[in-house]
Amino acid sequence: MKTPDIHLQEDLERRIVHGLACEWENALWVLPAADQAQLKRPIFSLRDLKRRLGYWSAQKNEIAISRDFALNYPWNDVRDVLCHEMAHQYTDQILKSSDVRPHGPDFLTACRRLRANPKASGHYLPLHDQVHHHLLDDQDRILLRVKKLMSLAKSSNRHEAEAAMTKAHELMHKYNLDLLNKSTQRDFISVFIGSPALRHRREAYHLANLLQTYYFVQGLWVSAYVLKKGKMGRVFEISGTLENVKIASYVHDFVQATIDRHWRRYNREGKLNRYRKTDFAVGIVEGFNSKMAGRKPTPASSDTSATALISLQDPLLSVYVSHRYPRTRSFQRSASNQDDKVLQDGYEIGKDLIINKGIEVKKDSDDKLDFLN
Repeated sequence: MKTPDIHLQEDLERRIVHGLACEWENALWVLPAADQAQLKRPIFSLRDLKRRLGYWSAQKNEIAISRDFALNYPWNDVRDVLCHEMAHQYTDQILKSSDVRPHGPDFLTACRRLRANPKASGHYLPLHDQVHHHLLDDQDRILLRVKKLMSLAKSSNRHEAEAAMTKAHELMHKYNLDLLNKSTQRDFISVFIGSPALRHRREAYHLANLLQTYYFVQGLWVSAYVLKKGKMGRVFEISGTLENVKIASYVHDFVQATIDRHWRRYNREGKLNRYRKTDFAVGIVEGFNSKMAGRKPTPASSDTSATALISLQDPLLSVYVSHRYPRTRSFQRSASNQDDKVLQDGYEIGKDLIINKGIEVKKDSDDKLDFLN
């Protein structure tokens, strides 16, 4: 007789395999109808792979993903590898490539057409690890200072904490302005923020807009498999340079944790329902948004461009996002019923919110700084 743990493992693996099939179908939308018709739906499986994250077998018409990888990494990473293997399938079945090199020119063509990541195999560092465990290059001095300043923003001295956060944002702006002025080529990544779900609360959309406005990333709500529900839902995906994505991801988690912490205090008697938490959360996000919009340069700074974050757009990032999602549509969410007092109480908290973070100093180098997770 199978133990409950074995049943849970089998059910989870079935859901993952079903999710691979759903994501494969969803990935076809960027292809011409003729290519979609020629691409054969493969067998999907989880395998005990030691040195690979996944593989495509032309003989078996099979896409296999490492079992250990699929069970222990976020769905964003699993989907990234799936699309990579799907590009191998496209190379064989559509391009009918005779190139013996597994990642040759034909494969790169397939990746471009499928919007797949050509690096997502072998010793590739998954997206989750890139965002949460990446160490800064020693040359990224401005971002090293940003991380130190965000640590100082934990100060119990309110004036010192506010000044540290303001200076950190000014340096982030300078860093991105330098990228636009000096660099002709940048590498971008795209990662999920939060988890895929069938329905997202109103505060998630407000927080998504805040990240795009002030943290140098572009975002879209995209289709993604919801593991718990066994069907496709949606998730907010941000795109940008690794460091900007890393900071925006942290800010999202920081604000979400702040909402949860203050809500437990605000609703300690448990008399308010989940809809009121949404009002409270929207208030916090919009309060912080108003604070960011009204931010002034520090007295020591004569660079008034520090307040012009909204106008700083990266044209190369726009090209990247437009290629990744060539067809998009807009939609709006509105509140059908909200408690204005609860929203205002959240707003007052948000106006005083200070983004801060601890830093970790790696033992092998004083300059090897990383955000604590």
